[in-house]
This record gives sequence, structure tokens and C-alpha cells, in this order.
Amino acid sequence: MPPAKRATLPPDRAKLAAPKFPALLVGAILDNRDVIELTMNSRRRGLARHPLTFILWFVSAGVAAGQEPPFWPEFHGPGRLNKSPETGLLKEWPKDGPRLLWKFSDCGVGYAGVTIAEGMAFTSGDFDEDEYILALGLDGTLKWRVRNGKAWKGPQPGARTVPTWHNGMVYHMNAHGILSAYEAATGKQAWSVDLKERFEARAGAWGFTEHVLVDGDMLMCMPGGKKGRVVALDPKTGDTIWANTEIQDRAAYSSPLIAVHNGVRQFVTLAHETVLGVEVGSGKLLWTHKHPSTCDQNVTKPIFHGGSVFVTSGHRGGGRLVRLAPDSKSASEAWFGTDLDNCHGGVILHEGYLYGSGCRLYKMGLVCVDFETGRTMFNAQDIGKVSVTWADGRLYCLGNDATMALVEITPKAARIVSRFLPPWRNKPPCLSHPVVCGGRLYIRHLNELFAYDVREGR
Repeated sequence: MPPAKRATLPPDRAKLAAPKFPALLVGAILDNRDVIELTMNSRRRGLARHPLTFILWFVSAGVAAGQEPPFWPEFHGPGRLNKSPETGLLKEWPKDGPRLLWKFSDCGVGYAGVTIAEGMAFTSGDFDEDEYILALGLDGTLKWRVRNGKAWKGPQPGARTVPTWHNGMVYHMNAHGILSAYEAATGKQAWSVDLKERFEARAGAWGFTEHVLVDGDMLMCMPGGKKGRVVALDPKTGDTIWANTEIQDRAAYSSPLIAVHNGVRQFVTLAHETVLGVEVGSGKLLWTHKHPSTCDQNVTKPIFHGGSVFVTSGHRGGGRLVRLAPDSKSASEAWFGTDLDNCHGGVILHEGYLYGSGCRLYKMGLVCVDFETGRTMFNAQDIGKVSVTWADGRLYCLGNDATMALVEITPKAARIVSRFLPPWRNKPPCLSHPVVCGGRLYIRHLNELFAYDVREGR
């Protein structure tokens, strides 16, 4: 492994890069077992096995007593809702943007954002001929870097997916279908599976781009192979628990979510020509509904709400809402429209309305659509094509043009509150998804990762 590299810090932040905590404070935290126990929960059992490690991480991450440590463990965060629980964030930014805490300029080529757990931020990137997973401390210091197969040299070269954290482990699928597990604290590999070899998976033109999902004692994904269209593996060993071979469709480029409808727990994903649901416990196909792509770009993650599933695809592939039957054994179409034809920037469901970019080729900007009816509420062309996340009443929009915007939304209109151009060295387009976690905004563009302080009063 190469020597650890430290992020470049602005001069006014250099003294804060390595805070020194008095022994009295450490002792107080050691004695305050109630605070530690309140902070721990079932999602962090990997930390619970090492209480001293947790305490040291708790201090080094700068987490105040009684506060939740930063936690964004998978693509689009807890529950894959892409909505941060953060409060007390800036309602507008200075002209040049919020304060830059640090930047890390050696992520490798890639489009992955970050996941956050155990006081570290995880991402992936391509370095020459190989793809690597990286773990950074929350001060921007490289903790470890490990290889996971070959780099992607096909269309749109670069790493695609963020590692998924669960119970002290991180899981990552590379663009060639190599799925591997690593200890989050050290980067030590636990197991690795070639999905093409085991399930006869076949990559699409853009490679494998799925952010894998862990639900309880099963890791699930869609290799789309003849010997396993959707599969569940043991997160501890990589052994196959079940493999669905009845699904006819092959994998696209979307990522799944877990939905519970009338007590039926199901894996929901967007495949090459269909949206479908698979029973988590058995791997049995529950329902399927047509959603063809116009140009092999079924990318955006589905949204589940109130017994209905929304999917969307770019280039007039359009947005579609399907309603699940009470027994989850079928699905029927509620509406279809072409205004919210999102390519890959993500869509947010907020208070009954969908927000996301339509395809730029048809003069669509940020579009708002009523979830229940499909009615288009507005098309904010001035916002353009963006990747989105939501926090504290605002949309955070990382533009295809590499600008960063804070946007106020209502079902009637969208208003840009603040916008700035980060000091990227790379030229557009910027395709990564932003993350707001722990009072910070994390944005990635190719090999560069920036962390901004977006808390009020800082």
C-alpha cells in the first residue's frame, strides 16, 4: 500500500487538521458510558465489538457528547432515501461558497461519491490499470487503499460505485463484476466473487454500476446472469444463499432498494427493460412491469412510497409510476410522462412531489412532478442538469457544468439561493452525486474530493 497522503488544507484550517484533545476530555468520555451507549445502535454493531476503538474514533471525529456520529453508510444514505437528517445548516452560502475544510486530489478517476461510517469516508477510483477502494479519515487523511480488480477502460472510463458499509465491513462491486468484502477499519479483504464466473453475468455497454445492498444477513444485487438474475450472498463469506433464475430481463445500471408492502419485504430494482420486485426471504419473483429504455440507460434508482414504485430513464425514456397489488403479486401502471426523464443524477421524493433533472437534450432543467398524478408542476431550466441530495429544507445540486447550487423548492417553483464554482482542476462534465453528512458537504469530480463546512454559525 502506498504511503498515506494528507489532504490539502486551506491556510486558515491548517491548525485544525490535527486537534489535540486534553486527557481530561478523553477521561470524561471514557467515564460517560451512557453517552456511548446512546450513540451506538444496531447499525453500528461492528464498532460495538471494539469499544476502545469506538471511543478513540468518537474523539478524533470531533463528535460532541450526545450527538450522532456522521453516518451515510450506503449509496443515497440510510434507507437509500437520499435525504439527510441534518439540521442547523446554512440557509445561503457566501459568494465563493461555504468554507472549504479540505480537499483530497488523489481519488483516482471515477464518479463515485462517498459513504461514511466509523469516522471514515469511503470511495473508489481507477489508477492506471487497476481499481481501488479508498478510506479517508474525516480530516481528509488517507487511511488505506486496496485494489478491487481492473480499471474500467470502456465507455466513460472510471470507477462507478461507492462501497456499502455494514457491520464493520465494506462491500464493493467493480465495473467488471468483481464483488469484494473488506474490513472497514483496515481494508483487509475478507472474500471476493467474480459474478461473471459464478452467475454468468454479462456487463452492459457501461459496465457493472450497481451499488450493492445489505439487508440483515443477506447481501443482494442483480448480476443479471443465466445462473443468477438477482442473487443473495452471505455478507460474511460471499457464499450464495439464493439465486433467482426465473427473471427474464438482464441487468441495467440502476441500484436497488428494500421496500415493505403489506408486510412483504422485497428487493426492488430497475432492470434493462423492466422494473421488478423479488421477495427477500426466498428470492422468488413477485412482480414485474415494463419500463423500456430508449438508449440503454436505465440508471436512476427507483423510489418506493405508499405501495407505489417510481422509475425514470433519460432521453425520453420517461418517468413511470406503478402500483403494487395488495399481495405484491402484480403491478399496474398509474401514469407515464416524459418530462422527468432523469438520466443519472437522482430523484428526490419530498412531501408528495418528485424533484430531479429532465434530459438536457429536450431543454429540461430541474423538474417537479406530482408523485400521485404525474402532473408536471414546473421546469426550472436555469438550474440545468444536476445530481441532487436533500438536507434541512434545501436541495443540494451538483451541476453537470461542475457548479454547486443550494436550491429552495416548493411544488410551484425552484429558486437558486446560492451557487458557486468549486476550485476544480478538472473540466466538466461532473457526474458524481453530492452527500451532506455530519454538517459537511462532500462533492467529487474525477480524482478530486472536497469537504465543505455547511453548518450555521461556523
